[in-house]
Amino acid sequence: MGNLNVAVLGKPGFGAGLGKKGTASDITFYNLKRGEDTVTFIEPTKYPERLAPLFYAVSIAKMAILVVEKMDAAFGETALMLHSAGVDKGYIVLAGAAKEKVTQLVKGTLLERYEFFEGDVNGLREKMVSIASQGVCGAKDKEEKEGGCVAVDHAFNVKGTGTVVLGTVMQGTVRRHDMLKVLPGDKSAQIRSIQKHDDDDFESASEGDRVGLALKGVEPEDLDRGTLLNNIPSVSTRKELEAKAEIHKYWTEPLEAGTVVHIGHWMQFVPGKIEGVGEGGNSWRNPRLKISLSKGVAFIPGSRGVLMRLDGVKPRVVGRIELT
Repeated sequence: MGNLNVAVLGKPGFGAGLGKKGTASDITFYNLKRGEDTVTFIEPTKYPERLAPLFYAVSIAKMAILVVEKMDAAFGETALMLHSAGVDKGYIVLAGAAKEKVTQLVKGTLLERYEFFEGDVNGLREKMVSIASQGVCGAKDKEEKEGGCVAVDHAFNVKGTGTVVLGTVMQGTVRRHDMLKVLPGDKSAQIRSIQKHDDDDFESASEGDRVGLALKGVEPEDLDRGTLLNNIPSVSTRKELEAKAEIHKYWTEPLEAGTVVHIGHWMQFVPGKIEGVGEGGNSWRNPRLKISLSKGVAFIPGSRGVLMRLDGVKPRVVGRIELT
């Protein structure tokens, strides 16, 4: 079984031509299944009014489809989000924009690696299924022994079942009956049953799988979006960060102490305040930041997060930050 999570960006509703509509809120999921292979398309429904949906869609994607109708602020911000989140595989679909101009503007970002797709939506759909079946950008029959981590995007109560979450396996493998820590915090939950891609009764789910988990020991109100269900020993939770940042070339001024920022990682979108700015290199674009967060961020040391600022500035994506 191969699976692939794809962020569909640039043109609202484009995902409707690629898969069957699933869960919809500020992000919308479209599901495509072919035999045992599945593709989940994630579209940021409430972007560009809000930045968070764009981050959520990108944070759980291994690949992106970027539809370019015009070269505007939203295009630039989307490209910076993909680069900062490390999504280095994808396709660019031209829908009015000039190829030469797009090529020029993505130079120096990970989007330089994207291919231009010139076929129709049916061809694009088949391309995604083919990639999923090969396991190129996601897990394919991958079993991990060190545990797993699931990012929650929805939680609710089902009569006769109890607490159910919808989410994505971000790392490793989770299994039925596993005990998982609820991060941040000190609660734990046990997996009672696993649904994958709308099919029931699986014994396990691995990286990239879109899952529905019936849980024991927690209530839906304990499981906000971005909550992590984890039993990977190396995952750390920190409410205070002191780490090196990389500010992209379109940001025009140094960051200062007192600035409110957001840190994004694994569908966690957490506000914080910069408490200090130190030298981290030969330029103000590589500062060492001390940030106090409103709640803990969970990560595997050595990961990178997206650094964002929402207080009216554009683009709202500042760059990347090391999580150590």
